[in-house]
Amino acid sequence: MRYMLLIYNDEAAMANAPRESTEQTLAAYGAYTEALKKSGAWLAGDRLRPTQAATAVRMANGKTNVLDGPYADTKEQLAGFYMIEATDIDTAIEWAARCPAASTGTVEVRPIWEMTEYLSEK
Repeated sequence: MRYMLLIYNDEAAMANAPRESTEQTLAAYGAYTEALKKSGAWLAGDRLRPTQAATAVRMANGKTNVLDGPYADTKEQLAGFYMIEATDIDTAIEWAARCPAASTGTVEVRPIWEMTEYLSEK
């Protein structure tokens, strides 16, 4: 089954972190990504640009509303993701716990609702 590991961190803290700390964090993510790849669990993953670069789109009354910048004012922002293959939720949680963000922010584990599975339920 495929799972998304959604990484949430405080953007301001990340932006203001000392260079040495940032380098250590990037090295930890590099090692984590390599471990995922070597295990065969890694399907995709990347870091996201800060929320200031985001654009939120909503449809209301047939009109497209576009909002620049962050949509929600929250303590933590979505900073990146990994899509992994895992045999079950427990295995996905084990991978999430190993993610560097688990010690500084939050890693949300969310099963992917496969389209074929979704359509068969209809």
